[in-house]
Amino acid sequence: MPFSLKKYFTLFFLLVFQVSICLAQEKILYKQIDTTKLFVEVYYPEKKESSIAHPAIIFFFGGGWVGGDKSQFVNHANYFSKRGLTCFLVDYRTKNNNNTTPFESLKDAKSAIRFIRKNATTFGIDARKIIVSGGSAGGHLAAAAALTDRCFENTDDLSVSCIPNALVLFNPVIDNGPGGYGFEKIGEAYTYFSPIHNIKKGAPPTIIFLGTKDKHFPVETALLYKKEMEKINSRCDLKLYEGAGHGFFNFKNTEYYTKTIHDADEFLVSLGYLKKE
Repeated sequence: MPFSLKKYFTLFFLLVFQVSICLAQEKILYKQIDTTKLFVEVYYPEKKESSIAHPAIIFFFGGGWVGGDKSQFVNHANYFSKRGLTCFLVDYRTKNNNNTTPFESLKDAKSAIRFIRKNATTFGIDARKIIVSGGSAGGHLAAAAALTDRCFENTDDLSVSCIPNALVLFNPVIDNGPGGYGFEKIGEAYTYFSPIHNIKKGAPPTIIFLGTKDKHFPVETALLYKKEMEKINSRCDLKLYEGAGHGFFNFKNTEYYTKTIHDADEFLVSLGYLKKE
């Protein structure tokens, strides 16, 4: 169904109203490395029922593994918690804050997913319905957690899977190979670090949002990713937004934010993680 003007304004006013009245209910330590403490903020569903294990969505912020913070997705968490998902905003180590490399960022992402899945009963979530999302480098962390077999903390409980059940990716960094984003930081480790080089059977259903003028993520790369996913019979939806650049989906860009929220919602409805509204 086309994204009608009426539907756009309805969703827009809902979003503007909702984001002003919802705050994280908990802030929980999920990992400590020496003196560095890493937290998740939890946004529970507005109509949380103790007898129901809700689906969950985990968000990783962008920033090139260099900077950024978890507030980037606070408005997404506000929206999806109202739709019935338990939402998690995750800290992870970055160069500016912790003098670390992209490899530590990925270790933290996998640790966070394992922590949330291991404590599914405590959070009242369904461990079989964990969606992982992120933007730019955060999108890389989400996809790499699903596809790559290396980069994990030796203190992690490896009996708990870090593989998401679905991915919602906002202009994600999915190619770290020669010519791709971050190769100068990753080097030859791209063979086990880069999502597009590690697509394998069983990859979770995925939706990718991308502006056609994104300077970090060419449309051709997205099309190749989609093709490789479909070769192994995994779903990969690709939504292109004409003329949009990198970071187009952020809350300050009201039109694109609203459209991508709408398309992500429809994707999750199609998977049975949300009820149609």
